[in-house]
Amino acid sequence: MFSKAESKKLRQQFWTSFGIVFRRKWLLYNTGIKELELKFTFNRKFAQVSLDVIDEDPLIRAYYFEKLLSLKKILTSEYLADVKFEEEYELPEEKIISRVCVQLENVSIHSRNQWPEAMKFLNDNMEQMEAFFVEYKDLFR
Repeated sequence: MFSKAESKKLRQQFWTSFGIVFRRKWLLYNTGIKELELKFTFNRKFAQVSLDVIDEDPLIRAYYFEKLLSLKKILTSEYLADVKFEEEYELPEEKIISRVCVQLENVSIHSRNQWPEAMKFLNDNMEQMEAFFVEYKDLFR
């Protein structure tokens, strides 16, 4: 096991390395729609790319999630075949959001030998998620 400080250092090293290997400005929080964020997650269990509906109001979350569901066929056939739709996803801090995501299981940010696989997964899938978002962004305004 790693101490909290060692774990933090490894996470910092991973994201610094990721930024060096894949030099690109990602949209992430700068979607132009305050209720929607694109997000990378890499922890001790999985790597994940997601499009999150972050509004605290359940009605607003449901509104955006329904719009995402209406695009499910396009998203799965043209961009990300293995995408999952989760209307109520609980974050570690116990906040409820809606999430559309792809996930790579059984990888750990603490295992450096898994970093190349996770980096490629994160990069390739975020490129597709961003392409989808940019193409259909106007439907969310």
